[in-house]
Amino acid sequence: MEASRKRQILQVVLGVVIGALLTLTAVRYRDARHLVRTRYTDWRKLNLVLDLVEKNYVDTLNYEGMTDGAIAAALSRLDPHSVYLPPQDLKASEEDLSGGFEGIGIQFNVPNDTAIVLEVIPGGPSEKVGLRKGDRLLKVDDKVIAGVQFPQDSMVRRMKGPSGTKVTVTVLRGKEVIPFEIVRGKIPLHSVDAAFMVSDTVGYLRLSKFSRTTHQECREASLKLLAEGMKHLIFDLRDNSGGYMDQSLLLADEFLAKGDTIVYIEGMHRDREVYKADGRGILQEVGLTVLISENSASASEIFAGAVQDNDRGLVMGRRSFGKGLVQEPFYFTDGSGVRLTVARYYTPSGRCIQKPYTGADDYAYDIYYRYADGEVFSADSVKLDTTDVHHTRSGRIVYGGGGIMPDVFVPMDTTRASAFYLACNKKATQMRFASEVFDKHAARLQAIDSYPEMDRFLAGLNLRVEFPHYARTRDGIRCTEAEWDETAPYLVPQLHALIARYSALGENAFYKYYLPVDTTVEQALKTL
Repeated sequence: MEASRKRQILQVVLGVVIGALLTLTAVRYRDARHLVRTRYTDWRKLNLVLDLVEKNYVDTLNYEGMTDGAIAAALSRLDPHSVYLPPQDLKASEEDLSGGFEGIGIQFNVPNDTAIVLEVIPGGPSEKVGLRKGDRLLKVDDKVIAGVQFPQDSMVRRMKGPSGTKVTVTVLRGKEVIPFEIVRGKIPLHSVDAAFMVSDTVGYLRLSKFSRTTHQECREASLKLLAEGMKHLIFDLRDNSGGYMDQSLLLADEFLAKGDTIVYIEGMHRDREVYKADGRGILQEVGLTVLISENSASASEIFAGAVQDNDRGLVMGRRSFGKGLVQEPFYFTDGSGVRLTVARYYTPSGRCIQKPYTGADDYAYDIYYRYADGEVFSADSVKLDTTDVHHTRSGRIVYGGGGIMPDVFVPMDTTRASAFYLACNKKATQMRFASEVFDKHAARLQAIDSYPEMDRFLAGLNLRVEFPHYARTRDGIRCTEAEWDETAPYLVPQLHALIARYSALGENAFYKYYLPVDTTVEQALKTL
């Protein structure tokens, strides 16, 4: 009996052991069947994963979505400026910097849920059919866009289109509704927002970006200012997000002496390239003040760095964005493309002004942190990498690693923003008031083409009475006499600027009338 029980126990044990061995063999067989040799020194693992997905995934694959997603995810592990652009995004980006696009040729804003034409581009399709500054856009083809909270970017998309195609734009002019059939065409985009004399010898030029036409535009504007007596230029690069590097080089070359270094670039797969001035610039003898802000980036920082390191002029404002990486475009046959960082650029003193980007969130919110930390209000709050020391030509200390720190810091001024002013800002009361002034005086405003005449027109407006009345009746914002007296020195120049842009003087008038409350320009003029 005992022997029989022992045999039974032995059989059970053997069964368990054999079962375990068979299971282990099956596991090993399964692992061996799916085991793929990989390494991280090439793209083999990535290709294998995609191949596995294609051959084994349970559902139909979206190849386009997966490809775009995989590319974007891979590039996001590099730096914030190496990006993949699908066809539509690439086209929009290229148009913005190309110096032109295809459309109808107007500029507009939307102060009252109805778009109003601010500018009809000379020689463009809209001017040819008779659209005018001040027209209100009601419909694009059969789509109503007025009074329906229609998104502004959607309006733009509906009006843009290939050259030669037609679009019908219906406008309200006074009390008359007029449809215009417009044949779209190639529209020039300008990067010079304004260029005019602020005194007998001081010129002002504001540049919004570095597009394909920037150097030529600035050269033409500068020649005009020189003819008007310019001896010193205030060059406004605030909020200039950059663009083409070659345009920045050409522009810096206009100011620098022969042999002065403008910038040099270098990368793991790019040999060092040094760019120097050729000494043929037309602005070498003109005094120079460059204005920058926390939103001045890339090509605008190359220009400001070249001016500062060569001690060519004075840089004023607030610490610039801090983008010291050079992107090169690569295009695909489907219309998409990649902008890949291939090198770093260095200012003449050897600074790389690229700010840290190890934390994606910190990089994206860097400008917000500057406001939160008080940097835009006080130079003492600016965080500089004081270990990265360089010297300008004259021996002045400058720092790398986080943008261009101006020679003269000008804090953001919020002291003049009264409660009444802030309440109006929230509801865009100033813009809507300006459009109402235009409605009342359209014919006269559009005929004004000189500043003395514009001054007389503005002086005839009783803004002390009319604007508070408009704010109270339209937006429910009340203003006492004391509040008006507090606000007027800051508010009235803005109202003048918004109204004057509806005249034949255009954007030049906007900036010219706004400058009296621009503390950075005010400081620049004081230094002269």
